[in-house]
Amino acid sequence: MNLATFVIGFLASIGRSVLALLTATGRVALFTLETLSHAVRPPYYPGEFGKQMLTIGYFSLPVVGMTALFTGAALALQIKAGGGQVASEQLVPSVVAIGIVRELGPVLAGLMVAGRISSAIAAEIGTMRVTEQIDALTTLSTDPLKYLVLPRVLASLVALPLLVAVANVIGIMGGYLIAVGTFGFNPGAYIKNTLDYIDTVSVVSSLVKAGTFGFILGLMGCYHGYNSGRGALGVGQATTNAVVSSSILILAANYALTQAFF
Repeated sequence: MNLATFVIGFLASIGRSVLALLTATGRVALFTLETLSHAVRPPYYPGEFGKQMLTIGYFSLPVVGMTALFTGAALALQIKAGGGQVASEQLVPSVVAIGIVRELGPVLAGLMVAGRISSAIAAEIGTMRVTEQIDALTTLSTDPLKYLVLPRVLASLVALPLLVAVANVIGIMGGYLIAVGTFGFNPGAYIKNTLDYIDTVSVVSSLVKAGTFGFILGLMGCYHGYNSGRGALGVGQATTNAVVSSSILILAANYALTQAFF
């Protein structure tokens, strides 16, 4: 193989990868637009939406709450160890509050829910695709996007900000318990310093991030499940792709939103 052939083959492989990426991006964009178009057109399925809110929101609360609690506690330990004794009673509550509300709360909640919910959605819808239940819905004049996809995406969009709001409180409480119970901080001073550093922009950015992450994980789970390959292998690949794509897009969106807000 001469140099020219190698270079041409290398450039061709890059071109194929770029074209595949653009094709996948276009398919996701069309899927998103078609899904959102059903939000303004009846009929609606409030019962399905309520069931998904319960699954995505309420049943995800324990894992999100435990993650936030231990993250806040560990963050307080690290800040105290790094800050030493210099203004630690102001440093610990302020950094814990800012870190949890602005970044760790929404990001960790998004990733945990993506691992739990996005994979479950992809597996459920993928199995329905394999067993031809989606084709049966079409035969019964029921739009699968409206009945299966839209309720899950909207439920994720609504449920995750609620989860993140709770996670922020629990995460800050984890830092409080360590600071007061282990390091002997003054409880009143800790709470005052925490409230002084939580501003409106931080809270709004946290909830906007949560809504964006919820939309992403719900959409990716539905997209990969809806376009699942046949058989158990196809469902497994759809589940894996849903979690991976959700996690990467959540981290990318977090950077973009942080840049926009701060």
